Formats: sequence, C-alpha cells, structure tokens
Amino acid sequence: MNNENQTIHKSDDNLTIYGWNEKLNQLKQESIYSALAHGRVSIVHRTCYEVISGNGLFQCELTGNMMYGKSDDELPCTGDWVIFQPFDEHKGIIVDSLPRERTLYRKKSGTVADKQAIASYVDKAFIVQSLDDNFNVRRVERFMVQIMEENISSVLVLNKADLEFDRQSVEEQIKHISSQIPVFFTSIHQLETIVRLRKSISEGETVVFVGSSGVGKSSLVNALCEKPVLLTSDISLSTGKGRHTSTRREMVLMDSSGVLIDTPGVREFGLAIDNPDSLAEVLEISDYAELCRFKDCKHINEPGCAVLEAVNSGVLDYKVYASYLKLRREAWHFSASEHEKRKKEKSFTKLVEEVKNRKANR
Repeated sequence: MNNENQTIHKSDDNLTIYGWNEKLNQLKQESIYSALAHGRVSIVHRTCYEVISGNGLFQCELTGNMMYGKSDDELPCTGDWVIFQPFDEHKGIIVDSLPRERTLYRKKSGTVADKQAIASYVDKAFIVQSLDDNFNVRRVERFMVQIMEENISSVLVLNKADLEFDRQSVEEQIKHISSQIPVFFTSIHQLETIVRLRKSISEGETVVFVGSSGVGKSSLVNALCEKPVLLTSDISLSTGKGRHTSTRREMVLMDSSGVLIDTPGVREFGLAIDNPDSLAEVLEISDYAELCRFKDCKHINEPGCAVLEAVNSGVLDYKVYASYLKLRREAWHFSASEHEKRKKEKSFTKLVEEVKNRKANR
C-alpha cells in the first residue's frame, strides 16, 4: 500500500471513515480479548495481514489457534474487523476476528463445496465489465446472483465507454439487469462519467470491485481517488487491452468518502450459495414461476409451466432462461455438496467429543 494510504489514526473516531460503528464496538466487547486493539484488514499477503487501526498501520500475523483452528474461508479476509496484540513498532498478532456481515464469497477453484471469502462488510459491489470483447452479460448475472445472496447492493459499471461500441445492443442485452440495479457507463478519459460514479459512493461506505482481468478496475479506483493509489500497467500493443495488474485484494480510502476494495481479475467465478431458488428473482423469472400449475415446477418440461410459455412466446429471453438453468444446476450442486460436507464435519466433531469423554472417564 502506498504511503499516502498509510494514514495514522489517533483515535477510534477516525476509524469511522473505515466503517467502525457502535454495533461493531458491542461485538468487540463480547470477545475475551476486548481490552486489546482492533482494526480493519486492508491487505492479505498469504500469512501476513495489513491492519488499519486507530494507532496506524500494523503488519500482523495469526495466532496458532486461529491459523490451525479455522477453515480457509474463516481466516481473515480484506475488510474483516480483527482484534490484535501489538508488539514492537507497528507489528502485531491477530487473536480474534469479529463476526462477519455482508461477505462476498466465491466457490474455490478446483473444489466441490469449498468457498473463498473475497471481502467482508461490503455495502456495494461494482461489477465491472469493459465495452470491448470482454463484455459478457452471462458473467454479470453470475456476479449479481452471488452478490445479492449476501444482501450486498449491486451496481453494473460498463467501463471503457470511450471505445466504439453498439450502445443499443448492449442496453438490449442488459435490460433485465438495468431494471433491477444502477448501471454506469464509464471511462477514465471522460471525467464526467467518473464524477457520476464517485457521487454514488457515500462516506463510510465500502465498495468492492469485481470483474475479469483487463476491464480496468484498478484504473477506475485510481480515477475515483484522483491519485495513483494502485498499480496499473500499460495497454498491451498486441491486444489493445490493459494487462492484468492486481494480484491481491487491497483496500484504499477515498478522501472524504468511502472505502474501495480492488480485487484480482478472475476467469472463473463459481457460485457459492445455499439457496438456489433465489436465482429466479435475480433473473426476473419469479413472476412467471408464480403462475406455474405446480408449485414445485422445475421449469423444464412440466405441463402448465408459465416460464416455458413465456420463453416460447418470446416474452422471456431464451438466453436468460438458459442461464437460469445453468446457474441453478451449479448452485444446487454446491448447496448439496456443502450440506454433505457439514454433515460429515458434524459427525467427525461428535466422534472427537466421544473419544475425549472416554479418556476423561478412565
């Protein structure tokens, strides 16, 4: 993180701009470590964490209990509020973390039911797409589903609006999305578009940027902050696109405004949701589904299916319907696998407790 962002805060009052509030303070009082310092994780470097506190920026590591006693998705992520024991000059040991809220997850690559925490205590998520060959409305739907699952507000940011593109075609493809969430057309070369986006961010609000590599997330963050707070790379001469720069989730502060979290670009964003039924509402299929003859209609080949009737009549876009079926299968698979994993973990925990009891009774 740049020195400009390593602001030294003299009291907890200054942490309010990072989102600290009375509710968090009450949660801290419930911890056995309530007498220690607290702060918010701004960057995660594998086993090292940068924590912004009321007394400055601390480089922290985890206690053994936290490192080995928690699953990967429970370990601190960018945006988490943690309690730590300071030692030496601006170094510390994280001993506890406050319960998470509004956490953006994704399914961990190469696994069936494991998930990865991307950022926590998020108020808004900017889904960034670029108006070039990267534009993919199906990817937007995927992000929207996961974001709304955690009660985080979604915003679609269509970046690189200075390029030539068919606006009418784009607006037609996203009409089922723009009816639900705000949409911004932006370009770092068009100041008025950045100003409009900046006005949508309130003081103390945390906004996470998600999207594929090369869509310009880091450049947008720099433009919103009006200074270079994140590294960016030059445009590739061979592809005409920005090269992927971000390799970690990093939190920066906008002057007199909100908190921004940049994330590395992802090729794959697997769903990690427990309620596959929520897909119908996000993709605007629920209104049709309520009219189906059968309450447990799967919308595939059942008689009296209002969803299929809407597709056949052209009222519901077939591509949106196909995306719904694909995402529902993926969400159901994760949910079922997660349920089975929890069942096994519960059985294992019960077995361990029985062994401990036997030893204690000898």
